Amino acid sequence: MSDFIEPSFLSKLPTLNQMEADALNFGIVKVDETGKILLYNKFESDLANVPIQSAIGKNFFSEIAICTNNRLFYGKFKEGILKKELDTSFSYVFTYKMKPTNVKIHLYIDKNSNTNWIFVKPK
Repeated sequence: MSDFIEPSFLSKLPTLNQMEADALNFGIVKVDETGKILLYNKFESDLANVPIQSAIGKNFFSEIAICTNNRLFYGKFKEGILKKELDTSFSYVFTYKMKPTNVKIHLYIDKNSNTNWIFVKPK
């Protein structure tokens, strides 16, 4: 479990809407199993300098956060998708379209709703 995602929050994921996501103090990105963005919150939009409407429908790994398209980040995601088991945190540095930014990442699959999540918190 990550140090910024409360276990009680995870139970809200199946019904989390855009307004609720925008009220959070960390980045949240809901993606399908290919990485296509289904929900992108205001915090992540501001952090990455990518408008929400520009992110929705695009691939997180190959179109929006290209610096994540590697073994460390995308590799962990793909492995979790294949196993249908993903709940891991790690430190990362975002570099695409922004000055290098140290963040804590939490990748998560919610088995109840079969949804995939990327949580981002600046360090």
